[in-house]
Amino acid sequence: MQEPIDLYYWPTPNGWKVSIALEEMDLPYRVHLINIGKGDQFAPEFLKIAPNNRMPAIVDPAGPGDAPLSLFESGAILQYLARKTGHFYGADERTRLMVDQWLMWQMGGVGPMAGQAHHFLKYAPDDLPYAKDRYRSEVARLYGVLDRQLVENEYVAGDEFTIADMAIWPWASLWEGQEQTLEDKPHLARWLDLLWQRPGLVAGRALHADLRADRSDSKAQEILFGGKD
Repeated sequence: MQEPIDLYYWPTPNGWKVSIALEEMDLPYRVHLINIGKGDQFAPEFLKIAPNNRMPAIVDPAGPGDAPLSLFESGAILQYLARKTGHFYGADERTRLMVDQWLMWQMGGVGPMAGQAHHFLKYAPDDLPYAKDRYRSEVARLYGVLDRQLVENEYVAGDEFTIADMAIWPWASLWEGQEQTLEDKPHLARWLDLLWQRPGLVAGRALHADLRADRSDSKAQEILFGGKD
């Protein structure tokens, strides 16, 4: 039996990417909770695995060459797990390039922009209309791009569910908190509903969902946004 992968995790969109992948790929794993509201991400033992003090991260005891491997950055983890299992990365190079393209789009666009939208709309201590409008508008633009991609594609990178979907869905599923609308994005709405029908995705999304707390707590805000990056 394969030894479990160690998952360093907290129930956030970036954490969900990897918990969803592990569930969809049917890989055994054990969870190590990294409570980002309490500052667990700054613990020396975690920084040895994730020097950028961000979760998720993994340690695979059966990495390449049968040697342990630690990885941080959710996109790199998704690529690694897809290559390890041979699933959800496409059957040919053209498809893999499309997957990579949309994975990078999420990592460089949707994740950072939606994250900033969440911050300024929900958590920032000061009301900053310019920042709110800036990030709300950019998320809307990005979701428009995604909606157009889904006009002729069932999934983001084509006809198959891939790690690109796993990366984008956790952020896009929170569209209401980003003050977005789906009325003008019917293809995005269809895709969001389609993915909710996947048991592996639902299980990954539900992992420790009870711990998803209100980050308006002043101490959590100080730790998360107080300059300890």
